[in-house]
Amino acid sequence: MTVTDNRPKILSFYASPIGKKIITGVTGLGLSLFVLFHMTGNLVLLSSYQAYNQLAHFIDRLGILLYVVEFVLLGLAIFHVAAAIEIRLNSYKARGTNYSQLKSAGAPSKQSISSRTMIVTGLVLLVFLVFHLLTFKFGTYYSTSINGVEMRDLAKLVIEKFQHPLYAFGYAGVMIFLGFHLRHGVWSGFQSLGLLDSRLSSLVYAIALILAVFIAIGFIALPLAIYFGYL
Repeated sequence: MTVTDNRPKILSFYASPIGKKIITGVTGLGLSLFVLFHMTGNLVLLSSYQAYNQLAHFIDRLGILLYVVEFVLLGLAIFHVAAAIEIRLNSYKARGTNYSQLKSAGAPSKQSISSRTMIVTGLVLLVFLVFHLLTFKFGTYYSTSINGVEMRDLAKLVIEKFQHPLYAFGYAGVMIFLGFHLRHGVWSGFQSLGLLDSRLSSLVYAIALILAVFIAIGFIALPLAIYFGYL
């Protein structure tokens, strides 16, 4: 007897193991791109207090476009976390193996500390994200004026927070977790989408390592520079 799946196609796609892996791949790569842009924006404060506030003001002035971007990012995060957790739970139920223990076709396994701790680093980043938004996006509003334009003095808030060791070193520590997550996650995203053959797999794996280290160091530089008085 044939069982008919009457669910909408998109729900059937999400419910399938392949669908979940594709979703984690697409959402993970999208979030990685955002993280790269966010890190670049942070580094502006290292060069100019005013430029950082002007960048933040420009982003705030995007209006409805900003809300759309934030809504998309929220959706990416929700689907990424939900699909990843379901994949891990299903793996435990079926074989007790790790989702992140992936192998590229014809190449050695890409298992590492990063791959084995994906769920741990991911949950740490999720908790950190909530705390980060409460601290900065919805934190104390200081105002300033640059060239006659009133705007939020976000630079003052950032510097104020990172002068405290808990914020500075806590933030830096979480960014190390981010590096570990990206180190495997970027490669895994392309792998889940079926975009890598045995030759490209090793290349992308190496690029993912470089990118993860670059992003982690980029994020860590700001709080430590502020805490040790270089900014």
